[in-house]
Amino acid sequence: MIEVQNDPEVKIKELGLSLPQAPKPVASYIPTMIVGNLLYTSGTLPMKDGKVAYLGKMGEENNSIEVGQEACKLAVLNSLSAVKETIGSLSKIKRIVKVTAFVNSANGFTDQSKVVNGASDLLVKVFGEEKGKHVRSALGIAELPLNALVEIEFIYELN
Repeated sequence: MIEVQNDPEVKIKELGLSLPQAPKPVASYIPTMIVGNLLYTSGTLPMKDGKVAYLGKMGEENNSIEVGQEACKLAVLNSLSAVKETIGSLSKIKRIVKVTAFVNSANGFTDQSKVVNGASDLLVKVFGEEKGKHVRSALGIAELPLNALVEIEFIYELN
């Protein structure tokens, strides 16, 4: 039996957050794939109620670092929803292995790593230092699907 204090789903609720319904693919791909004891996700957008909730480019409009971090948090929650749909419980995640984040960036915007801290910090809060710390790439991209502000893919190690 999983101890409540170590249950990522309980931790998400304690943080005042909730898992949304797992987003459906917007093109020809599957959301998750398990290979051995690793679960890979497709790129996950900051979707809410079937629509991209954070649009545009970092360094333009009203997209501050904080707004970008919120977009990353939502992408994490969407990813975790897809993972839960695949494996049944987030307690089956042994650790977060890799985060690859793409940030829709205006020319000259170079703070992608600060934006992606929104995802990394949330994963550590949900899974703890030992399970939540991960290797990461934060890339600036000229355009993203559906004009999303961020897109993030994850590799999770399963128990």
